[in-house]
Amino acid sequence: MPAAHGTDITLLDFFKALADANRLKLIGVLAHEPRSVEDLAAALDLDSSTVSHHLKRLARVGLVSARAEGPYSVYTLDLEALQSMAREHLAEEALPRLAGDADLGAGDRKVLATFTDESGRFTAFPSQRKKYLVLVRHTLQAFEPGEVYDEAQVNERLARFHDDTARLRRSLVDLGYMRRDRDGGRYWLETA
Repeated sequence: MPAAHGTDITLLDFFKALADANRLKLIGVLAHEPRSVEDLAAALDLDSSTVSHHLKRLARVGLVSARAEGPYSVYTLDLEALQSMAREHLAEEALPRLAGDADLGAGDRKVLATFTDESGRFTAFPSQRKKYLVLVRHTLQAFEPGEVYDEAQVNERLARFHDDTARLRRSLVDLGYMRRDRDGGRYWLETA
């Protein structure tokens, strides 16, 4: 089986290859210098067959390669491939793709179902901050970006969700979702 390089392997393949203490030790030893299976087995106090198995797993993802040297195969760590795979699969912009087809809104919907009635009004305020934030963010749908509201208009919109409009209004401002002028007479959504 040819070794995979770069985008040919998935993040799961990459982590599976590294998900063994003996394979990590092999990488560490090979980072110093190329070695034969027998040398690696002696250095790590493992059977040659075990070392060969682990080297095949690492070779499958392109992290090690072998060359014949007399009767032995000498293995070399491809440090550039290791660094490249780590950069590719663990880059900040690549991490959100790990979610795949996960339903990212499921948790919020569960909180809303627990703390709202059939009309969408809050039945209680959760004690957990994370759940409370879901309710506060839910109230944002009552406001338009770029619009300026006076306090009465803000209260009117928040009253759709709960009678404690002062608490919700303060939360929107304190949590940074909404801004207000110094005298508290004008409110608007905070933009990114």
